[in-house]
Amino acid sequence: MMINLLSPIVSGAIPADIADEELVSEYLLTQNGRYFEILYQRYSGKVYAKCLTILNDNFLAMDAMQDIFMKVMLSISTFKSKAKFSTWLYSITYNFCIDETRRRKKRMMAGEEEIEKLTDTLEDEDLIEDERLISVKVDHMKEILGEMKEIDKSMLLMKYQDDLSIKEIVDITNKTESAVKMQLKRAKEKFVKIHEEKYANEQQ
Repeated sequence: MMINLLSPIVSGAIPADIADEELVSEYLLTQNGRYFEILYQRYSGKVYAKCLTILNDNFLAMDAMQDIFMKVMLSISTFKSKAKFSTWLYSITYNFCIDETRRRKKRMMAGEEEIEKLTDTLEDEDLIEDERLISVKVDHMKEILGEMKEIDKSMLLMKYQDDLSIKEIVDITNKTESAVKMQLKRAKEKFVKIHEEKYANEQQ
């Protein structure tokens, strides 16, 4: 069942092209539920799609999307206008879904593997060429991503599907820049390794 997150809507014309950050400001100033409704309409589908990509379950993704917008509504006063609303929302979505996958794994198996610590002395080099990922067939890509850990899959999708910069990924994941680069490098190496193992015959 869909949860109604919206407060009663106050009548009045709101420009269709109003910026996200202005919607937040007006919502906080007036408590007019219409401003939050517009944000919900703009981003609920995108948030659901992100949740589905990470959680791989329609019902879990729908529940997560509802929980995320409830979290957004309750914490919107903490939003800082110097950042983009979409980046702030993506950060909440990403962290919520990663936390959810961790909770699921803890319920299914004892002792979740700890994420190894990353150093800030990482050399800025990439051994895997991006073109190798981009050239992979779409149906192969879906299968390969389905076999990867959620955190690695999310990193690749943020970089190549959403075209986010390293800085934006740093803001979303709360990791250091060197940690993000290392995680991306390892995720790409795993992607290529799985691709070569599954589709070696097609490459001959």
